[in-house]
Amino acid sequence: MKKHTFPKEERLCSKRLIDDLFQRGSSFFIYPYRVVFIRIEGAEPSVQVLLSVSKRRFPLAVHRNLLKRRMREAYRLQKGELLYPALYEQDYGLAVAIQYVSKEPLDFPVLYSKMATVLEKLRDEVS
Repeated sequence: MKKHTFPKEERLCSKRLIDDLFQRGSSFFIYPYRVVFIRIEGAEPSVQVLLSVSKRRFPLAVHRNLLKRRMREAYRLQKGELLYPALYEQDYGLAVAIQYVSKEPLDFPVLYSKMATVLEKLRDEVS
């Protein structure tokens, strides 16, 4: 596996899986993120991720896209060290939704450090 990539297979697109995630998933909160996750039994050990920013909090698409780009980059750079090593030993995959809940846009270094905390907590929750 290439270390710092975020291919289409890792993006959560299935409407059925997204509905299932928000109905049956477990969640936790680490400012500025709310994380909802669910195990996918019988799947190869992989993670599918959905990143979202509220249109209500950020009405301008430019700001939503900027935050999603920063979140995606923070996730992409850290998933190989923090999340994937714990999943290789398991026989299930994960579906994860990471929602940005802050009311103001934060800089990349802050989002990067908080994403590390999120991935560590997610690793501990599923192990």
